[in-house]
Amino acid sequence: MTGVPPITGSVDEARARVEELTRLIEHHRFAYYVLDNPEISDSRFDELYRELEALEGAYPELALPGSPTGRVGAPPSTDFKEVTHRIPLLSLANAMNFDDLEKWQDRLLRGLEIEDENASLDYVCELKIDGLSIALTYRNGEFVEGATRGNGAVGEDVTLNLRTIKSLPTRLNPVRVSADGTFAGPASVAGGTSSVTAESSAPLVVPSLVEVRGEVYMPVSSFVGLNQGLAESNEPVFANPRNAASGSLRQKDPKKTASRKLALFTYLVYVTDDRLAQPGTQHENMAILKAFGFPVEPNWRRVSGVEAVKEYCRDFDERRHGLDYQTDGVVVKLDDRGLWNVLGATSHSPRWAVAFKYPPEEAETVLLEITFDVGRTGAVTPVANLEPVKLAGTTVKRASLHNASQIARLDARPGDTVVVRKAGEIIPEVVSVVLKARPDGSQPFVYPHQCPVCGTALVRFGEEVVVRCPNTYGCRSQIERRLKHWVSRDAMDIEGVGEVLVEQLVKARLVERPSDFYRLSLESLTGLERMGEKSAKNVLSQVEASRTRGLKRLIYALGIRHVGTMGAELLAGRYDSIDELAAARSEDMAVIDGVGPTISEAVVEFFQDQHNRELIEDLKAVGVATEKDESELKSPDLPQTFAGKIFVITGTLARMDRKEAEDAIKARGGKASSSVSKKTDYVVAGEKAGSKLEKARSLGVSVLDENEFLAMLESS
Repeated sequence: MTGVPPITGSVDEARARVEELTRLIEHHRFAYYVLDNPEISDSRFDELYRELEALEGAYPELALPGSPTGRVGAPPSTDFKEVTHRIPLLSLANAMNFDDLEKWQDRLLRGLEIEDENASLDYVCELKIDGLSIALTYRNGEFVEGATRGNGAVGEDVTLNLRTIKSLPTRLNPVRVSADGTFAGPASVAGGTSSVTAESSAPLVVPSLVEVRGEVYMPVSSFVGLNQGLAESNEPVFANPRNAASGSLRQKDPKKTASRKLALFTYLVYVTDDRLAQPGTQHENMAILKAFGFPVEPNWRRVSGVEAVKEYCRDFDERRHGLDYQTDGVVVKLDDRGLWNVLGATSHSPRWAVAFKYPPEEAETVLLEITFDVGRTGAVTPVANLEPVKLAGTTVKRASLHNASQIARLDARPGDTVVVRKAGEIIPEVVSVVLKARPDGSQPFVYPHQCPVCGTALVRFGEEVVVRCPNTYGCRSQIERRLKHWVSRDAMDIEGVGEVLVEQLVKARLVERPSDFYRLSLESLTGLERMGEKSAKNVLSQVEASRTRGLKRLIYALGIRHVGTMGAELLAGRYDSIDELAAARSEDMAVIDGVGPTISEAVVEFFQDQHNRELIEDLKAVGVATEKDESELKSPDLPQTFAGKIFVITGTLARMDRKEAEDAIKARGGKASSSVSKKTDYVVAGEKAGSKLEKARSLGVSVLDENEFLAMLESS
C-alpha cells in the first residue's frame, strides 16, 4: 500500500502504534465531521487510516473495540449509554439565608469536635453556576469520557458532545510534582490565591487517571442569540440558559451541540496516581485545575470565618447580574480537604459544603394592560404592560404572556396583581396571578379576533399555537418589522437606521420594502423631523455600503420563515446566488446538514410568492449584490493558487460531485465556468464527458482527468 510504512518491531510496539493511530484518527474524524475544522489533509488522514488497517490486518488481536476502521466514513453520533460514576455526584444542601449559614457552620464545629463556638474555619466561596453537572475522565492525560450527573450514581455518556466545547481540554497539561507527591505549581491562580510554591526543578507529571467535576452552561450572550434565532424560525424558545444548556448537551448530533456555543467551568479534581497526591485544600484544587488547563470560574475566593462568607454573598448579590453566565447562589466549601473525610456525607449531600441560594428573582406588581405585538411573520404576541418594578437589577415595565393559551391558563386580567420573574434572569414573564388581590367586578380577558394594527381577521395555521395576521403586505406592523429586520446588525447592518427612523420612513411613505432604502435621497431624508444634513449623509453612506454585505447576510435579511443566521449561512455555503437558491428544489436543500425539510419548504414557499420574486428583481435593479463576491468564494485557510484561472467541469466525477469540485476551485481563488472558450484554462473531464471535452481539444485547452485535478487540489 503506497504511503504505508512497513510493519516492523515487536508486538508491544505494534500495540502502542495501534492505540496511537486509533486516538489520532478519532480526533481528526471529530475535527472534520463535527467541528468543520480539519487539521490535516485528506491524504494524510488516508495514510493514518491505511496504516491502522495494515496493523490490524497483521495483528487482529490488537484491534481496539469500536475501531475507527469499521466506521470511518460516518460522522460521530451520541447514543447516551449509561455511565456508572466512580465517585457519586451528590447534591448540595441549601442555605436559604444567613441564619442557615451559621447553623451549617455550627454543625461543622460539632462534627469536628471543636468546642470553641467562636472558632474560625477557612472556606472557599465559588459562584454557583446554573448549568448541567458533568463528570470528566482523563486517562494518561487524554479525555476519554464525559457523563451527566443523572441520579448521582449513574449518568449518560455525552463524551462526543462535550468535545465540541472549545474550553474543554482534550489533553491535560503536565504539572510539576514535588518529591512527596504534592503539586508544585503554579504560584498563583487568576481569581484566587494559592499557598502553593512553584518548584521549577520539580519533574513534570501527567496522571494516569483523573476525574474532574464541572458545570456545562450556556453563556447569556449565546442564550439570547439562540432564542432570537429560534423565535425568528417560529420554533419554541428555551425558558432559561440552564434548560438551553441541558437540551443542547443532549443532542443526538454533536454538530448541533457545537453550534450552541456551550461553555464549561470546573471546580473539583480527583487524582488516582501514586505520583501525585490529592489536593490538600480546595484552593490548591483550583490551582491544579488551572495548571491542567481547565477553565475555572474567576470570582472564587478563599475566606476565613462565616462572616467573610456572608460578605462574599452580599458582594455578588448585585454583581452577578452583570456576568455572562447565570448564577443563583454561592457554593461554600470547607477549604481543608483533609477534614472532608472526617465529616463525610449523608446519603444525599456532603457535610463539608453548602449552597447559599439567593432569594428568587420574583416580584409582585399590577398588570395595567394587555397589548399585542405583530411580528414580521404576522405572529401576534400578547404583552403585559406593568407598573414598573425592580427585578434582577433592572426596572421591568413589560413582560411576555407568550400566547392565548398562557393567558387562559393564568386567567390574567388587566387590574390583576401578578408575580413577575425573569426567566433565566433575562426575559421578564408573568408566572402567576395573585387571585386574592383581584379587584371586584373583574371580567375575563377576551383574546382579540382581529389584528390590533390593521384589523384583518386573525388565523391559526395547522398545529401552531401562535395566531397570525395574514395581511402580509398591508399590515403596517409587519412592514415595519421586516424593514427593521433588514437593517439589523446580523442582516444588512445599516448603522444609523434604527427603529424610530424606520417608523418615520414608513409613515412618510418613503420606504415600503427593502429595495426602497436604496432609492432614498438627501432631499427626502432631510425632509424628515429631526434629520439634519450630516445625519442624512451618514445614513446614505451606510445604505450604500450595505449593497455588498454578502450572500449570507442577504438571505437572512430577506426574513424567510424558519431561516435564522445559521440557516442562512448553511444555504449560502451551498448556493452561490439568490437565483440559484430560488431555483433549488426542496428535496435538494433538505439534505444539507442542518437544514432539513422545514427550512427547505419555507424557502421554496418564499420564492413562489410573487411579491418576493418582484422584491429580488427590484434589489438587483437598485444594485444590491445577490451573488457571492470573491471574498465569500475564497477560503482564508487555502493559498489562492487558482487565482485568475478558469475551470470547466464536464462529465461525472467519481470522488466528488460537480458542486463540490466547483467550490474547491473557488475556495482557491479560481473561477468555475459552465462553457468552454479560449479564455478557459482547464477542463476537468469525468466519465461520459461530452461536447465540452471535444471543444476543449479543438481550442487547445488543457484537459485534466479526475486524478490530475485532485492532485492539483491537494498540492494547493
